Amino acid sequence: MIRRISTVFIILSISLLVGCTAPSKMAFHDDSVSPESIKNPIFLMTATLRNDYKTSHQPKLLAVNLEKAVEKGRGERIIFNIDEKSKQESDDPAIGNKYLLRMELESGEYVVRGLTSMSSSFIIRGFFFTPIHEMIKSSEPGIYYLGNIHAVIRERSGKEFKAGPSIPLLDQALIGASGGTYDIKITDQWDIDGPEFKKTFPFLGEVDVKKRILSEFNRERAQKWWEDH
Repeated sequence: MIRRISTVFIILSISLLVGCTAPSKMAFHDDSVSPESIKNPIFLMTATLRNDYKTSHQPKLLAVNLEKAVEKGRGERIIFNIDEKSKQESDDPAIGNKYLLRMELESGEYVVRGLTSMSSSFIIRGFFFTPIHEMIKSSEPGIYYLGNIHAVIRERSGKEFKAGPSIPLLDQALIGASGGTYDIKITDQWDIDGPEFKKTFPFLGEVDVKKRILSEFNRERAQKWWEDH
């Protein structure tokens, strides 16, 4: 019963951060896809998550959180759940866990808000939120590579944004979410990521994947968003 209550508290905290919506499946989640079947733009991205602060609690990615861009307030939330084809999990504290992400989006402008991940064991269950806050535009059909997100949790200093919600206090402290923060790099790693995508999804070898690398991570923007929310 206590574990269930703790989980509810964490889910509510994440919901306040990123909002609730019906989850979407990653593109290419089944084997029926072909280059001819692609109708909307699809955005590829890799994410590597590592916890250097509490090394026994490595983040496992649950979802990618996006929003439709609007001038004021917050637009429609879009959540892409992680599937088995996404996962390259090692649980090695020196390597972290890597994911192959594929997001099909209708035409429009979007904010890649961040990543929700979890660490759990028999007695501990906590959640992390990796901020990104980068704009992307979906227009012409095709497949686009957004880059590699490398996010490492370290001990938080002063008023730096937290690596996750503060409650429940014990779980979030033990996994390093409330006492940690993220150092994040966004880079073009297609030379490494491309072969991994094509090995997992062979038909990508027949497709011209265009690059639309996200801007460098803006820590000030992430800090302001965290303080405002």
